Amino acid sequence: METQGFASMADGAQLCWTALGDTTARRLPVVMLHGGPGLPDYLGDVAAMVADLAPVYRYDQRGTGRSPWRGRHRLARHVDDLAELLDAWAVPGAVLVGHSYGTDLASRFCLAHPDRVAAMLLMCGPFVGDWRAGDRAERDRRMSAAQQERLRALEQVPDRTEEQEVELLTLAWFTDHADPERGWHWAAQGARRRRPVNWAMNGELGRAGRADPLDAHLAELRACLPARTELLGGTDDPRPVSALASLALRLGLRLTRIEGAGHEPWLEQPDAVRAHLQRFVQGAVGT
Repeated sequence: METQGFASMADGAQLCWTALGDTTARRLPVVMLHGGPGLPDYLGDVAAMVADLAPVYRYDQRGTGRSPWRGRHRLARHVDDLAELLDAWAVPGAVLVGHSYGTDLASRFCLAHPDRVAAMLLMCGPFVGDWRAGDRAERDRRMSAAQQERLRALEQVPDRTEEQEVELLTLAWFTDHADPERGWHWAAQGARRRRPVNWAMNGELGRAGRADPLDAHLAELRACLPARTELLGGTDDPRPVSALASLALRLGLRLTRIEGAGHEPWLEQPDAVRAHLQRFVQGAVGT
C-alpha cells in the first residue's frame, strides 16, 4: 500500500513524502534519501525491494519535485528537514538508506542525531578524498570526443531549451552506467523524468560540501555510527570504487561491491541489489 502526504517544516516549507508498506504497525521504518543534490526523488524501485519487510518512506528534498521552495540551501537545514519529517511521521528512529548525495546527507544526519539512526546503508557514496580526478578521467574515457565537446557547449548555454536540457543531462549521466548502450537509454529516460533539476540548489550545496567536507568529520562519524552500517558500490561506477574502499577502512565498515554495475546498481544488477537490501533490512528491523 502506498500513501502520500505533505509535512510542514519549521520555516514554512512543505515537503512531499511517500510511504510504501504498512505504516500503522509501528515497526522500525526505512527512510530512503535520494541523490542530486537538486533532483527529485527517484528511489521508488529501490523502496519496493524491501517494502515487504518494513514501511519505507521517501521524500522530495526541498526545492525539488513536489516540494517547491525558494531560498538559500544549507546542509544543516536539510539535516533539520529529515529530523522534522521523522517527527511528522511519529518515528523516533529509522534505518537510513542513502544514495549518492543522499549518503552525505545520511552521514551528516547521523553526526547530528545519532540516537535516531538505527542502521545505515550508504549506496555509491559518500566519496571523500581526491576522487574527482579519477571520476573525470573515467567519464572522458567513456565518451567520444564529439560527445565531450557537445556537453561542454551545452553547459555554456545560459537559458537552455527543454530539448537542450534533456540532451545535456543524457550526456552527463550515461557514463554513470557500466553498459554504455543501456546507460544511454537509462540516462535519456532519467533526463525527462528527474526534472526539473534545481541547479541553484546543486551549486549551493556543492559549495557548502566543499567548504565543510565530510572528510573533516570522519573520526567523529566513526564514533557515532550505528553498529549496523555498511557501504555498497558498483565496480563500474566512474567514481572510483577505490575511494569507497578507502572510506570503508577509515570507518571500519563492510563494503559490498556489485560487479557489472555503475552508479545506480539496482538498474544493471537488480537481483544482487535486492538480495543485499533484503539481508541488510532484515537484520536491521529484526524480521
